Amino acid sequence: MNTNKSKEIFEEAKKSIPGGVNSPVRAFQSVKKDYPIFIESAKGSKLFDEDGNEYIDMIGSWGPMILGHNYPEVLEVVKSEMEKGTSFGLPTKKEVVLAELVKECFPAIEKIRLTTSGTEATMAAVRLSRAFTKKNKILKFEGCYHGHSDSLLVKAGSGLLTFEHQDSNGITEAVTRDTITAPFGDFEKIKKIIEDEKDIACVIVEPIPANMGVIETSKEFLEFLREITRKKNTVLIFDEVITGFRISLGGACEVFGIQPDLVTLGKIIGGGYPVGAFGGKKEIMDLISPVGNVYHAGTLSGNPVSVAAGIKTISILKENPEIYKTLEKRTKELVSKIENLIQKYEIPATVNYVNSLFTIFFAKDKIENLEDAIDTSDEMFAIYFDTMLENGIIVPPSKYEAHFISYVHSDEDYEKFYFALEKAFEKIKNSL
Repeated sequence: MNTNKSKEIFEEAKKSIPGGVNSPVRAFQSVKKDYPIFIESAKGSKLFDEDGNEYIDMIGSWGPMILGHNYPEVLEVVKSEMEKGTSFGLPTKKEVVLAELVKECFPAIEKIRLTTSGTEATMAAVRLSRAFTKKNKILKFEGCYHGHSDSLLVKAGSGLLTFEHQDSNGITEAVTRDTITAPFGDFEKIKKIIEDEKDIACVIVEPIPANMGVIETSKEFLEFLREITRKKNTVLIFDEVITGFRISLGGACEVFGIQPDLVTLGKIIGGGYPVGAFGGKKEIMDLISPVGNVYHAGTLSGNPVSVAAGIKTISILKENPEIYKTLEKRTKELVSKIENLIQKYEIPATVNYVNSLFTIFFAKDKIENLEDAIDTSDEMFAIYFDTMLENGIIVPPSKYEAHFISYVHSDEDYEKFYFALEKAFEKIKNSL
């Protein structure tokens, strides 16, 4: 496969962009590649690079492309909206429509504020929690990623883990002191922390972690968090930037039947365009300016193009519940075939999945937390990534990320995936 143009572009990119990329995982360094592929266009389940190579996309822009790239109905709405204007810096009716649509799907959200990104949404939700409780500290979980705001980068997942860091430079000691971390799923340790610490404003959690690879969550754990935070007057935040509208119309809140105090959203609510949101109980949300004194602002918050794309995407999902059933069925079948190949080639690997996202971990035992994920094989994952890429399949360039499938992935796409996967497992078997 010829990727010379991507190589040339990368060399130019490094002259003006740190590392040649605008988000670290894109550099492909963790999969031992000299340069990343540069994408020129996308359609349906496919990506096309600058050299004209076609790839079956198993990343889906990290989640939002649940309907595939440039889904015709969404694209039509976006084109129409762009003709009216792309940014006003003033409110629009469609912002209200999207807010009401999200509220219908998430009963925990009584009021909502739109942002430009998931990072902004989680940052604002934490600030709001501190104002509401008049407390300072936050509790987060090792390996859960909530964007790159200072307090949430302590022992985070995603790209931070990919580059073998659990914290980022540039964060003050004061911020670190106010951020408490705990192992995901550790009931006893979490209980002790919350009971001993009197100054915890919020507990923020990915209800289904997907930034140290997909970690399957028990309902009992989330119920435990809900009960203990309510008892201690601590705000419970569900970060559903990935899971919201991806695993079900009402995200993990619906799947587990648990109502947090605040929810953060992103990805799909913009239909693939830049957007984020945070929402929850009225008495908390009404602390936000201009009603209250918690400041949050953004020129591009509620951008008309993103909002229009989000309204159309969510409406399609809402009107066609079979989409979720199809995605769940397809993922279950896919995972079953992956597991069969793991047994056939006696590969030390396991698969975690929830609805339409999954992670292949190269380790024998089930992966349940950050330490388990870190212990998985970098070498096997690099072989897997490289072989899939050579065979026209683009999978996450990090062992700590999730694969995402879309509604428009075809039978032929899946067959090509299995074919490439078998080649990858053959190479891994020969390397053992």
